[in-house]
Amino acid sequence: MTSTVAGQAARLGGADRVLTEEEVTAFVLEQLGPLDVDGRSVCVLVPDATRTCPLPLLVSAVHRALHGRVSRLTVLIALGTHGAMTDEALAAHVGVYPDTEVINHEWWKPETFAHLGTIPSERIAELSGGRMSGDVPVLLNRAVVEHDIAIVVGPVLPHEVVGMSGGNKYFFPGVAGQQIIDVSHWLGALITSAEIIGTTGLTPVRALINDGAALIPAEKYAFCVVTAELPPDGTDSDKSSALHSISFGDCISSWSSAAEISAATHVTYLDRPRRRVLSLVPQMYDEIWTGAKGFYKVEPIVADGGEVILYAPHIREIATSHPQIHEIGYHCRDYFVKQWDAFKHVHWGVLAHSTHLRGAGTYDAQTGIEKLRVDVTLATGIPEDVCRAVNLGYRDPATIDIAEFATDPNALVVPRAGEVLFRLS
Repeated sequence: MTSTVAGQAARLGGADRVLTEEEVTAFVLEQLGPLDVDGRSVCVLVPDATRTCPLPLLVSAVHRALHGRVSRLTVLIALGTHGAMTDEALAAHVGVYPDTEVINHEWWKPETFAHLGTIPSERIAELSGGRMSGDVPVLLNRAVVEHDIAIVVGPVLPHEVVGMSGGNKYFFPGVAGQQIIDVSHWLGALITSAEIIGTTGLTPVRALINDGAALIPAEKYAFCVVTAELPPDGTDSDKSSALHSISFGDCISSWSSAAEISAATHVTYLDRPRRRVLSLVPQMYDEIWTGAKGFYKVEPIVADGGEVILYAPHIREIATSHPQIHEIGYHCRDYFVKQWDAFKHVHWGVLAHSTHLRGAGTYDAQTGIEKLRVDVTLATGIPEDVCRAVNLGYRDPATIDIAEFATDPNALVVPRAGEVLFRLS
């Protein structure tokens, strides 16, 4: 049964239930059936493999509802600045469908983009509370612009930059140009991850990406889903095919509808902080650039002076697409803010990632002393000298005894870390 919530969004499901695949498919067909798509082109934006989502189920239902009606159907992978997926990986991730082209967002190619307009400096200053300024050109993957309709399909989760992911975030930064990615991420970093993560309201970063999305000429809709966190089953599976809910409408109302459910299902409250957290980073994160989510989601519950260990023997790279992180290392926000002239040339998205993984801290520009609230240690396949060089701790993953952590009352073991947010009640 659908209900109208958060504006005009229709929603099936809720925090207290798990939908069947048949229910999900029927909902998609019901919502797209009356949509004015006949003879028009449709671009479907979906996440890459760093998000848990039953994508073949959802895309199959969308294809079933649109095939034979639309003039052209394209599925665009919202990579942001993540690495491209191979043809084989795309087939497994999305599925293969007749008369449908599946493409990566090729963010490294300038010809990928269309210029939609500019967000003026005054608006950037307003959103940042005066901490940032400068006009921001709005560049977007031209595949979106060259289709009549854009449909976002993907999950909503607590997010370190925007508060809650999903919705218009699939456009910005999902398939956007570098400058608006940099500005949005650095804006979030200035507010700080601990402050913004899990916020269901209109954060300054969400307002910025909504401004960008308002410039898109295509009609915009979204299926926003909330995945069900299943108990560990003893396997190495990252993925859940189960959903708590699915919402459909415009990209703002459907996101808002799903954010309500995500806040009720993807936030775990603890009664006291922990000295040690062992985040078991799943296989879907193949480098620290994405695996760092195992820190972001637990930072709020770590005691001052505590430690977060990212346990991921499968990870062997910091960030293949962002070598600048090796030049600057990982530091707190004020380390960069108080030495801005030395770092302003670095992509602000890289600076933001640095601060997000290093968390809260202070920097004294006179003494050059940086004090960090918690320690961050990598227990991965990355060599010790590389970890130390970027200002992170190191442990041989072979020395990690997960059972020992689990019996320590001052420790917390987080399975499949990276999507569920932990807060203090």
